[in-house]
Amino acid sequence: MKYNYYATPENMKHLEAWGFNWLEFVTSIPVPMFLVTSYKSNGKANACMQSWASFTTGDKGTRFFAILSSVNKNGHLYKTIMEEKCAVINFMSADLYDTSMKTIKNNQFEVDEIVEAGLTSVPADKVNAPMIEECFLNLECEFLWEKEIVPNDDHAMICLEIVNVHIDEQHLDNRIEEKGIIYNIHHPINPEKYNGKAHDYVGIVKPIMDVGEY
Repeated sequence: MKYNYYATPENMKHLEAWGFNWLEFVTSIPVPMFLVTSYKSNGKANACMQSWASFTTGDKGTRFFAILSSVNKNGHLYKTIMEEKCAVINFMSADLYDTSMKTIKNNQFEVDEIVEAGLTSVPADKVNAPMIEECFLNLECEFLWEKEIVPNDDHAMICLEIVNVHIDEQHLDNRIEEKGIIYNIHHPINPEKYNGKAHDYVGIVKPIMDVGEY
């Protein structure tokens, strides 16, 4: 039997979802988590924890893109990307999660948000943005376009083209499992039994089968 959901169940109408849609908790689809870094107009580094993104090829497979699907138009990240037309996407392993989350508390214009979190800021090679040295994978990106998902929304979808990639030597053979990419997973809520609050998980990917070589 399958349950069908198109309207908020009565027992979920008071869900503390921090601005997220209730269906995100019903579907609980994992999405990569990372830090996006850029320079503020005062030259200080901005660091914003992000998720809700996809990575895809285009132009007949000759180019690689990151689609950030929910960037707050009132935040520093949106403003700096619009000003500098670039950013760096930094993937941290699970052991750096707590340190990376400190960037949320240090979200102040006057400070270097990377340094304040206890991380190391280094200049990118091809774009005017900082990278985080401790992150095992850094994607230098140039801004291509933005689009509101619905008219007059306070969040925007932003497309970035990945123009340079940095990978730590110890991750060249493997970028998954315990030391690899982490995922944001909204707490799976059973709408038929829900009677409390929502929260989030952070997860990793473990391969379960070899589906063949290319």
